[in-house]
Amino acid sequence: MATALAGTLKAQNKFNAADFKAGLGKTGTLCDTVYSLKIVSDTLTLLNMGGIYPHQKYTIAIKGNKVTLDLPNIKRKAICVTGVFEMFKDQPEVVVSRAEQFEVH
Repeated sequence: MATALAGTLKAQNKFNAADFKAGLGKTGTLCDTVYSLKIVSDTLTLLNMGGIYPHQKYTIAIKGNKVTLDLPNIKRKAICVTGVFEMFKDQPEVVVSRAEQFEVH
């Protein structure tokens, strides 16, 4: 049942630019594949979703140090993330700071 639910969540929460812009400032869930990442500092990690930087569909900005992910092995993993939809330098971004905002498949 968990597998079926995860598949349903993924299908319902694929990135769509128009839907993302309509949800700016609100909390939402998106599911996609991690293509690349950048550790900016010990309190900021960027996950590029749906494409390699600078051609990603959107970025997940992990702020703070309360999220522990297996970063060396996260590439090519499907994840769902729940966070606030924002724009950063005209690029879609989901901001997260807690481990419970992630679901790795």
